[in-house]
Parts: sequence; C-alpha cells; structure tokens
Amino acid sequence: MRHGKNYRAARAAIDRERLYSPAEAIRLLKSFPEKKFDETVEVHFNLGLNVRHAEQQLRGTLMLPHGTGRESRVAVFAEGDKAREAQEAGADVVGTADLAKQIEEGFDDFDVAIATPDQMSVVGKLGRILGPRGLMPNPKTGTVTFDIGKAVSDAKAGKLEYRTDRGANVHLAIGKKSFDERQLVENYAAVIDEIVRAKPAASKGRYIRQVTLATTMSPGVHVDPARIRGIVEELESTAQEAATVGA
Repeated sequence: MRHGKNYRAARAAIDRERLYSPAEAIRLLKSFPEKKFDETVEVHFNLGLNVRHAEQQLRGTLMLPHGTGRESRVAVFAEGDKAREAQEAGADVVGTADLAKQIEEGFDDFDVAIATPDQMSVVGKLGRILGPRGLMPNPKTGTVTFDIGKAVSDAKAGKLEYRTDRGANVHLAIGKKSFDERQLVENYAAVIDEIVRAKPAASKGRYIRQVTLATTMSPGVHVDPARIRGIVEELESTAQEAATVGA
C-alpha cells in the first residue's frame, strides 16, 4: 500500500536507528502536518512477559492527568436506585435484560460497560460479544461495582483500562495531537509510571522491551524504554535547548 506525501515526509523526518526521549518524540509527532481531524496520540509497549502464564498478564486502570480528549459513552447494567444513580452520573444508556437484548441485536454505541454485581447473570451471557471488544465488566477494573455513580463519573472523565494482548503488548491513547507538549508528556509519564508499578513479580529479564509513540495516521517513533524517570523535567530542558538553538 502506498502512503501519501505527508506520511512519507513524516517518516523521512524520523531517525529509525535512534531511540528518542519521550519529550523529543512528542515534539516530533506534533511537528508533522495536520490532518482534517484531531488525531489521537497513542503509546504502544512491547513487554518481556510470558502472557501464557496468568501471573504475568497485566490488567488495570488509570486516570490521565489531562484526560484523553474524548468523552466515553457509557452503558450501565443496573436497576432501581442504582439505575437512577447511573443516569444522574451521566450514563448514556441504562438497562438490564432489555439492554442485553439490544446488544445481542447489534447495539454497540458505547465505549465502556459497567454493571452492578447482581446484574452479572445477565451480562455473563454477553461474553462472546463484549469479551473480544474488551468491554466485559470486571471487578478488577472497577466496572463491576455497587458504587455506580463513581464508576460512571470516572469513565466519563477518561478512565483508561489497559491489558496485555497475546503478544505481550499494551496499547493506550494518551491524548489528542491538539494537546500541548506538556499535557502529552505528563500523560505519558503517568502511563509509564503505571506500567512500571504493575510489573508482575514473576517477570524475569528485561521488562519494557520497546516503546513506540504515534498519532492515528503517522509512522511510529521509537522511544528509549529506559527513560522512566524525570520525563517532565526533561521536557523543560529540551525546550530550553530548542530555544537556544533557534536564537
């Protein structure tokens, strides 16, 4: 498949043999030509984990300091007072068996599914539909809970769920290209802190093997996986260096 002129120009600007600092990578991504929409900035990790073993699988949630730039649509399985609580918190669709039937018939206009524990007998039947999309409510990620109001509020505010795939990769959005450099760097720093914190005790050898930053339609920029501390401070120093060079 042939890439367009802007993509080829962006790829030519990247030193494929170099590992960039997070601040340098984000600055480079923001320098690429603008598209007709606000691209998402994504980070992709390849981890030294054997995900065939349950104790080496990662799964969790985090809140980014500056959000993702996108408000999630939330579906909630609840009834009675909990259904009203969900609606008051801003849930986009609330139901029980009726909502399950809609999903079975093809309804998929939501990004997060949350359920009260008593609704899991209903939700469990949707595993083959919600599971492959990473939308199955799970107590470990706070999406099976009686604290529905908080769960909905967190989801609407941009709470992210992450998990390793079969190749021991983790993919996350860290904001929009329209975010300023500091917002993106601080979001990246929050993600790397979480990935390091979540390192399984059973992990052996090199943990973070490769990190790539990219926008929706840009080539990837390889980031130095050893840069896990002082990321925001480094942004300030690189900004000063750039200003000195440009003077």
